Amino acid sequence: MAMDLDRMLAMIKNRQWALADIDWDAPGAELIEPELHAKLKPFLSDLMWIENVGARGFAAMAKKAPTPTLKSIYEHFHAEEQKHANAELALMRRWGMLENDEIPSPNVNVQLIINWLDKYSDGMSLSFLGTVIPMLEVALDGALIKFITDEVKDPVAQEVFRHINSDESRHLAVDYEVMEILGHADLRKRTADFVGGWVKPSLMVGFLSYMPLLNKMRDNIVAMGVDEEKLYGAMRKYRAVGERSEYVRRLPMFQVVAMHGSWVIDRKNVPYHLVADSLVKVTSYIPFDLVHRTPSWSQELTYEPAA
Repeated sequence: MAMDLDRMLAMIKNRQWALADIDWDAPGAELIEPELHAKLKPFLSDLMWIENVGARGFAAMAKKAPTPTLKSIYEHFHAEEQKHANAELALMRRWGMLENDEIPSPNVNVQLIINWLDKYSDGMSLSFLGTVIPMLEVALDGALIKFITDEVKDPVAQEVFRHINSDESRHLAVDYEVMEILGHADLRKRTADFVGGWVKPSLMVGFLSYMPLLNKMRDNIVAMGVDEEKLYGAMRKYRAVGERSEYVRRLPMFQVVAMHGSWVIDRKNVPYHLVADSLVKVTSYIPFDLVHRTPSWSQELTYEPAA
């Protein structure tokens, strides 16, 4: 049954929360073990910036939304992703990981995606953004955030990530509904969108940035002591949920993203991982100052408990 997007928008508005709702000085910060504390800063830094990647994607999708209701939903999602990033910054501040007004830098792979989105996302079709962003959200929600909720005992962090998980569940529900809507287009429209996207050289640049990002996320999870199968299980969910709908299955870009996801989770696919892991290694040698850009859409980053 089709989702009632007006009802979803009302639910989104009704379930808003703010950093000011959280007692950031409550006891519990001391519950983080020193070994975990040392690993959390780079992990949360990347997580915070991946939230901003999602925010930028939703901002671009809002400009292409076919209805005012969906436009408003995407605008709320954009704001929510920024709020998630700010909440994660506030946790880092609470745990003594940031000095003064420090905003941590992302790793090079995340930065490359940020640069690409900042330059090209407004020119991408909804059928492209609407199929790629859900894969990042599935990986984020199903692996990275789940790790935090499982391993970090601080009750404030648990409260924060309960809010974030609730928001992300609505994001994913709308993501799949939009893929369903896009899948109702006729074959000519679906083919034109797909071919028109891939003839742009910028898309191949984006794909070559996206490949090492997922493998780098895997490496980060393993470095935290987590079984990479948790990430792979989350990525399997993307295809499993999408394939329940004949209309989602009709989207060429969904099939491409799902196929790529299957390559990522298949460790026996030696050629793919040889290329992707090589890209991770090569990009690790890029001087960060060479690629570092502070995108205009991240200017609202703050750990302050604002509404």
